[in-house]
Amino acid sequence: MNALKEKYKSDIVSALVEKFNYDSVMEVPKIDKIVINMGVGDAVQNSKALDSAVEELSQISGQQPVITKAKKSIAGFRLREGMPIGAKVTLRGERMYDFLQKLIDVSLPRVRDFRGISKKAFDGRGNYTLGVKEQLIFPEINYDQVNKVRGMDIVIVTTANTDEEAAELLTQLGMPFQQ
Repeated sequence: MNALKEKYKSDIVSALVEKFNYDSVMEVPKIDKIVINMGVGDAVQNSKALDSAVEELSQISGQQPVITKAKKSIAGFRLREGMPIGAKVTLRGERMYDFLQKLIDVSLPRVRDFRGISKKAFDGRGNYTLGVKEQLIFPEINYDQVNKVRGMDIVIVTTANTDEEAAELLTQLGMPFQQ
């Protein structure tokens, strides 16, 4: 079993009950899923770019990504509705905790000039979005095989009702927020 999940069940649940005075243990917010999204703008001209993005995303997450398609046509970007323009992965359960632990312990400390992640990226309903500028911070990515540095969005969806509760949950899990 994952160490992060173990820590959540043993320490964090009781700490959150104490802080927010929940009536039931079931009210305690937990992480529902993590969505990793990689937009590949150059997939419009170069369809090979999407293949490498899919490959990298599956290495990072440990499961096969879904290719996302354009919702509407934008003439300025030479984009038509239905064209493949990105890839995303939704992680749940064990894989989600494994990824989160890897993100906190290994990947985020590898970011250049890292001073912590912003506390302002909550959406108002207890979900947190983190933008990563390059995929090279993940240990699975081999630097020599990368043809283009791509960023990605990592959305951590929690069952928390407020941003304050979600921030407390993520802080307890060890997310390195700015002071």
